[in-house]
Amino acid sequence: MTAARPRITLRTGPANTRILGLGSALGNRVVTNHDLAKTIDTSDEWIRERVGIISRRLSDPEQTLVGMGIEAGSKAVADAGLAAAEIDTLIFATCTMPGPIPNAAAQTADAIGITAGAAFDLNAACAGFSYALGTASDLIRGGSSRRALVIGAERFTDWVDWEDRANAIIFGDGAGAAVVGPADEPGIGPVVWGSAGDLAQTIRLRDGRYIYQEGQSVFRWATTKIAPVAEDAVAAAGLTLSDIDALVPHQANLRIVEAIAKRLRAKGAREDLVVARDIVHTGNTSAASIPIALDHMRAAGEISRGDVVLLVGFGAGLSYAGQVVVCP
Repeated sequence: MTAARPRITLRTGPANTRILGLGSALGNRVVTNHDLAKTIDTSDEWIRERVGIISRRLSDPEQTLVGMGIEAGSKAVADAGLAAAEIDTLIFATCTMPGPIPNAAAQTADAIGITAGAAFDLNAACAGFSYALGTASDLIRGGSSRRALVIGAERFTDWVDWEDRANAIIFGDGAGAAVVGPADEPGIGPVVWGSAGDLAQTIRLRDGRYIYQEGQSVFRWATTKIAPVAEDAVAAAGLTLSDIDALVPHQANLRIVEAIAKRLRAKGAREDLVVARDIVHTGNTSAASIPIALDHMRAAGEISRGDVVLLVGFGAGLSYAGQVVVCP
């Protein structure tokens, strides 16, 4: 008689997850449009008209990408009412690490006190936080993690040609973080994600060191393709647009943010839909922009615990992702 072969046992996790806490950190320096106009051919009016930015936050020389991630992550863990030892996974979404190794996640986990956890970086550029949030939720639901810390952080200071007026006006430095854990009821909807690799060259590195984007091409893509992704995320969560209390899209450009909101209202979103406009004073912080905006909106009282919030990230890759979450 042939002996029965051993069978692999799979883990299972909780049915539901939610965001338990938020935190953020910004570059120490406030750089206004007037400041930039002193060194490049631009003006406050020109910048506001094209991207809606009044000021952005840039890092001091001693303020590192990992350091901002540590600050935001520590705040999120504290906001969740947890000890670092209760976190067993750290996902660090970024596209601006100085080099590919060592990764940001392991350094950040060690500094925060997450000593026995999985730690890895994820690069989906400006969609990175939504990708990481979806991954964290599924890891917990699949039983591979109990609680996860998701960080989106960028330090563009070293990746911008400060003589390139088309791109120098856009970017900022910062980090945002969220703790994800089990929940009695669904608090994070299914992630809807994808890519458009045929447009990869519209956002790229110039000369291997400076971020560059073809502004008009990216604008056309974002204003036509991203609202449908947001609609799909709402549908995947079993909701309608009228159920959404707040919209937090990646803070790429105020005109893009407003175009997405206008299209969603035309499809059924409420007129009182609260829309994140964090870019006005933080600039485009790529993977950090959604969690920073979430944290700032909650602190300002624009959103409250239990509000239903639609997130949608999009950018280099080209990559995109969205999901519905409940505000912690």
